[in-house]
Amino acid sequence: MARSPLLGRRIHISGSIVEDVAVATASDVNSARDLVAGLVKELVKRGANFVIPVDAEPVRKCDGLPICFDWLIWKAIKSSLALRPANVPGPFAIAVQHHKTEDQIPDAYADLWDELRASPLVKIENAAHWNMASKRMEAQAQFGDILVALGGSEGVLFLANLYHDAGKPVVPLNLALCPETTGARRLYNFGLTSSQSRRLFQVAEDGDAHDWINKIRFPPRQSVSDRVSVLVELLESLEKPKAFAVRLLNPDLPDYADVQNYFDTVVQPVIEGELGYRLVVIDGRQAYEHSRIDQEIFAKLYRSSVVLADITGARPNCFLELGFALGCGLPTMVMVREGASLPFDITTFSGLHWKTIGTAEDRRRAFREHWQAIRNRPSLVQTEPLIS
Repeated sequence: MARSPLLGRRIHISGSIVEDVAVATASDVNSARDLVAGLVKELVKRGANFVIPVDAEPVRKCDGLPICFDWLIWKAIKSSLALRPANVPGPFAIAVQHHKTEDQIPDAYADLWDELRASPLVKIENAAHWNMASKRMEAQAQFGDILVALGGSEGVLFLANLYHDAGKPVVPLNLALCPETTGARRLYNFGLTSSQSRRLFQVAEDGDAHDWINKIRFPPRQSVSDRVSVLVELLESLEKPKAFAVRLLNPDLPDYADVQNYFDTVVQPVIEGELGYRLVVIDGRQAYEHSRIDQEIFAKLYRSSVVLADITGARPNCFLELGFALGCGLPTMVMVREGASLPFDITTFSGLHWKTIGTAEDRRRAFREHWQAIRNRPSLVQTEPLIS
């Protein structure tokens, strides 16, 4: 199998099922569970990673079927582990829990969880002592790259807003697990308006998000295997996470040629060819989504997964955009041509001083090493709650 665009990306499958059997029949619930299990298996084969809560497993009073999908997903990734490609950047699963989790894990899954949590494939993230769904969702959205939503209610809508605000795709499924006016079905109906589809997710190479919304309508006659195939195809077609470039763009300035050469021979091959991002440069030649270029710049900067800020040439607009990125807490890599004179505030911030000499591979190696060193660096100013 060729390398999938989903390799290393973290998928978050979230949702729940209403108690009302008139809304969600047992047949619909079992069909949805088959879909989730099949989807997880196919995603594992393609090298995807996952964000999964660890919690209790409430069941419906009417038929005893689980209300949530979390433990189904844990079982599916465990049973599909042998299908995972080699050398997938990990961890395989981010497990989000809170201080009461261990007391709430169902007995039926205790052995499974003990085996998984002892594995280097699983990284545990805690929502401190907040026994609040919103705090756990904030942690989940922080680590997830793509949200797949089915069923649910206000919690799914809250998660969708978190993902959208971070510029991450939201894929809602129109399954009869909740009323049409809430949860994933409300999101799906929102996306049926063609002007809103791109707000849910964007498709690579200017693909049509509205066409995809209609492809995942999933009529009852459609088989589970066909649904899984269509859904995987959509997930592989999504626009890659964005790496926003803050850099010198005026070809009349003396430093432009060096900066352009560095981005052409080092930054773009590593960021797009190796790390799976799409490099975003706003220089006035692209199709606009906003009426003004400054709005275009800051909206796309804010909703980028990472910011690559090259301050060679010391242009005021570059420092403004760098400050915005740092103030928003965006993962930011600062770069400058070797030998540049920098303001004090920047010299104390670890950055890459790149060379104009040496082979392209040597300069790419230096870029990779610095990326690995700072990729998990905390925000410049971290939020501190009054009480936790």
